[in-house]
Amino acid sequence: MTWIKTYDPMNGPADVKEAFLGYMKLYPKEYEQPSQPNIPPNGRIGASHSLAPKVLYHAFATFGAAMDPALPLSRKDHEMIATLTSALNHCRY
Repeated sequence: MTWIKTYDPMNGPADVKEAFLGYMKLYPKEYEQPSQPNIPPNGRIGASHSLAPKVLYHAFATFGAAMDPALPLSRKDHEMIATLTSALNHCRY
């Protein structure tokens, strides 16, 4: 849960909703449903950028572009890179 003021991406200001919907179009189908539905939308990581919608879009669209199935890495490769990066950074996620 973020400690700063955040907006629910679907019920906040129009520019936040537009940024959210824009970057979600780039994400694989597996990301359509939240992995932890008990966390409210304004408490998720994307909402931490909701005060700066342009930053929200570009920060998360980068991930969406990196996950493009047309790229030479497979989904398994992506997961391996993410797991190793998280472990090296001592990140619990």
